[in-house]
Amino acid sequence: MMSAIGARPSGHWRRYRVLYVVLLVCAAPVIASYFAFYVMPPSGRTNYGELLEPRPLPSVALGTVDGHPFSFAALAGQWIMVTAAGAACDPQCQTALLQMRQQRLMTGKDRDRLERVWLIIDDAPVASQLQRDYEGTLLVRASPETARTLLASDAGELAGQIWLVDPMGNLMLRWPRDPKPERVKQDIARLLAASSHWVRIERKN
Repeated sequence: MMSAIGARPSGHWRRYRVLYVVLLVCAAPVIASYFAFYVMPPSGRTNYGELLEPRPLPSVALGTVDGHPFSFAALAGQWIMVTAAGAACDPQCQTALLQMRQQRLMTGKDRDRLERVWLIIDDAPVASQLQRDYEGTLLVRASPETARTLLASDAGELAGQIWLVDPMGNLMLRWPRDPKPERVKQDIARLLAASSHWVRIERKN
């Protein structure tokens, strides 16, 4: 009886080892990013954004402003910058949207690895000028309660802030209101560089 029980883990591993290897390969670039960013940062440099305990974004029903279903899961494999505000978009909101747009542009050839999402926390229409100014940002409707659930944020802490979601769908970082662009750029560059380095290693092998 003891030997039969003891054999189960080995049999389980043999049965699912291919799945485990695939999961490890997929997760490796993100794990490398976390390691380089927080465990072994370059000498004299620290992260600017606030590190959050990584947590998967909860699965909630969302929709875009033009009525199509939306899921963060559809953006798997991308780094995602997220902000939340009402459709009127006060100056803090516009600063956050501008910051996300500029940060994506500053990543250069890596810009396609970075997505932008604006969670619009009311039912008001979004001005056409705003949509033109921030073209490419995904405009997603979410109630204030849903936005706070997604962003693990208390009441009153949404406007003007920017969160970062990793390619595995984990909320991981939050920047302050009106952040310093160069410091945000450094955070993003380090994450992208670490994950890119691991992908190159995998391809060589």
